Amino acid sequence: MLDLNLIRTQPELVKTGFRNRQEAALADRVDEILTLDQQRRDLLKDVEALKNQRNVVSKEIGRMKDAEARNAKIAEQRQVNERIDALDKQVAEVEARLTDWTSQLPNLPDPRTPVGASEDDNVILRTVGEPRQFDFTPQAHWDLGPKLGLIDFERGTKLAGSRFYVLQGAGARLQRALIAWMLDLHIRQGYTEMYLPFMVKEEVIYGAGQLPKFRDNLYRDVEENYWMVPTAEIPLTGIHMDEILSLDQLPKNYTAYTPCFRREKIAAGRDVRGIKRGHQFDKVEMYMYCTPEESDAALERMLAHAEETCLQLGLTYRVKQLCTADISFCARMTYDLEVWAPGCNEWLEVSSVSNVGDFQARRANIKFRREAGAKAEWLHTLNGSGLGLPRTLIAVMENYQQADGSIVVPEVLRPWMGGIEVIK
Repeated sequence: MLDLNLIRTQPELVKTGFRNRQEAALADRVDEILTLDQQRRDLLKDVEALKNQRNVVSKEIGRMKDAEARNAKIAEQRQVNERIDALDKQVAEVEARLTDWTSQLPNLPDPRTPVGASEDDNVILRTVGEPRQFDFTPQAHWDLGPKLGLIDFERGTKLAGSRFYVLQGAGARLQRALIAWMLDLHIRQGYTEMYLPFMVKEEVIYGAGQLPKFRDNLYRDVEENYWMVPTAEIPLTGIHMDEILSLDQLPKNYTAYTPCFRREKIAAGRDVRGIKRGHQFDKVEMYMYCTPEESDAALERMLAHAEETCLQLGLTYRVKQLCTADISFCARMTYDLEVWAPGCNEWLEVSSVSNVGDFQARRANIKFRREAGAKAEWLHTLNGSGLGLPRTLIAVMENYQQADGSIVVPEVLRPWMGGIEVIK
């Protein structure tokens, strides 16, 4: 949630931020929000004046000796009360509209975020490693997986429809090994592991910035109004919702594994093969709470932790800084990590690392105090994949394949593979 006072005092800054995001309609909405905000403040002023008048008159009535005059004054006061009730109702209606409109406004890009019109304007900062050179034509995972009995597309479709699949045998074990190894790595990097609910309340989804913007992309239990998490970022935001933390509790670094559920609405012919996109996938998340002055350094630290994950897996990767048109709804600044998949012959995004600033903290009402008795302040939150599956699984399968169709298990994953060093 943006600071309403920022919209009031620097409307042109806000409009520029939205235009840089390629959200011109939202820039136009700023003036409407300011008009609505002024209407709310005028109504509140009228209500307060009438309530003050009522308090004064009530004291007068209490001192009046003449019954007839007192009854007349009471009757007159009823009209004031009716006017107050009507204004209170108007205030509530205007505030509801104002909240609805402001909740649809995305975060403002950090000034260091490159201005761009589309994902084509994202900036590649560096590439780490060289793609492996094969003396044979590497297979894509959609061929390699079924041949080795690791992926069963037909039974996934049989169970749940398109964009579902079954991992089996060593394929399922390799996926589990990646999750366990990544969690243990992040613990060594200073994160506390959390096991979280995979369904959350609507207010948690809202506080993390998924509602109302992404309502059509989320899965929901309508009867009890629980929402399936699209990422562990959601419950990790909600875990301190409506709390005031002390300075000595910060920073808080969390890591968590969850399955993630999203309605993938994909253009025909794009990413239609394999397991790159699905309605259900696994992800290990990193999440930080920190003070505002620490968040820039925290972003670089989280990026380094995600990069270390790629490095230890021996994957060639590149780091992108996303432009204003491609950062997420909540983000101010984002780095993407993409790994090279030689069978697919493309770079696959496995992590987005973002500084959200105080945007989620305002929505979820999360603050901190620098010392006892000090004014509570909004803290900053950051999130990043560490890493996302199944794309990391794809990269491991395709990069570690051999000419005979087998897959060498990366050394860091072998402790979780029960002695399997080569999948044949």
